[in-house]
Amino acid sequence: MSLSKKSINQLQLIIKLRFAAVFIQVVLILFVNLGLEYQLPGIPLFIIVSAELVFTLVSYVYYRSDVYKMRSTSNTKPIFIQICADLLFLSLILYFSGGATNAFVSLLLIPIAIAAVSLTPALLVSVALLAMLSYSILLWNLPMSVMHGNMEGHFIGMWINFLLSASVVALVVGKMARSLGEQQLALAAYRENLLKQEQVISLGVASAQITHQIATPISTIQLLTDELSEDYPYNDVIADMQKELLRCKNSLDSFRKMSFDIKNQTLTPTSCDRLLDKISDHIALNYPDITLNIKTTSASDNIPEPSVLADASLLPAILNLLNNAIRASRSKNNNVIELTTNTAPNMWQLEIRDYGAGFTLDELAELGSKPVESKQGLGMAVFLSYATLEKLGGKLLLTNHKNGGALVTLLIPIHNNI
Repeated sequence: MSLSKKSINQLQLIIKLRFAAVFIQVVLILFVNLGLEYQLPGIPLFIIVSAELVFTLVSYVYYRSDVYKMRSTSNTKPIFIQICADLLFLSLILYFSGGATNAFVSLLLIPIAIAAVSLTPALLVSVALLAMLSYSILLWNLPMSVMHGNMEGHFIGMWINFLLSASVVALVVGKMARSLGEQQLALAAYRENLLKQEQVISLGVASAQITHQIATPISTIQLLTDELSEDYPYNDVIADMQKELLRCKNSLDSFRKMSFDIKNQTLTPTSCDRLLDKISDHIALNYPDITLNIKTTSASDNIPEPSVLADASLLPAILNLLNNAIRASRSKNNNVIELTTNTAPNMWQLEIRDYGAGFTLDELAELGSKPVESKQGLGMAVFLSYATLEKLGGKLLLTNHKNGGALVTLLIPIHNNI
């Protein structure tokens, strides 16, 4: 799994903040030594700051290199390493500049806050424990000369305060960050679904307009073929034309009925076995050369004949996918289509397997989410079928079969048994 854009942005922000931190550290060290005339150990601090600067530069170059971008890594591991490095450098600087008595010791809370908004809960706990351990070591290594009077109790109180503050930051900020992340994911899913519904509505309007426009030409052609049939009653070509025109007329009538059912949101229990019978009739009528193999299984022998709650758009959605599968098999000179049904207590599963070339990676990434241009006409049918199943509470899964060809899986909630 490659780094997401969000993780890359977080890494870049952490590195930029460390550049700023190095500059501030140098300024503060010079100010304390020169302005306040308080002698800090210059050589150890110089070595630590130099090491921090080198590490930051190396990290900056490495995470921007093409070699790193080609690697596969987790989203949180690089961020965790950077935060741990911040803790280490800050702890070393504090150790050589007063330890737990340093006024800036509370800066150990910053890595915890960064971890809360960028790491998983387990890694956040690790960072918080490391910060607590660092503060504890700094307190433990304080010289006894500073523990006079009530100062020992004061430092212990500061230590307890830091432990409580670190716990609160980890819990509260972490919880808020996860809540915001979940809200952003839900909002993105809502926007994607809204865009998809707008596309479906646009396609529906266009389909209704085209259907209305072709109704008159079909009626005219029907009259002409009727007149021709009177003049040539035994002409096979005219008989075939009448048959195809009758199919067009029936399709238009079905479309009108489907439109009214969808408009009125009419959902009726539909037997799954009846759906399979209609599929078989469709294949026998329109594709007599196709061999349809149907295999029916059940998760339990006690499950009676299932039914799904659907409107008139369910069968056309299935037939669209089936027609695509037939075209795919024919492209490889194969006339076999396999249907496999599986009935679970709450879900009816229908698998359509063809013997075509299967899906490409680009098609698997885009099909269903939006209309996609295709020589075989896959994109529009899959998009409409996906929207139909989603409206009915179902799912459409697209994969490639391990033995070749495409495998389309429909998951539809079972309504009741009839």
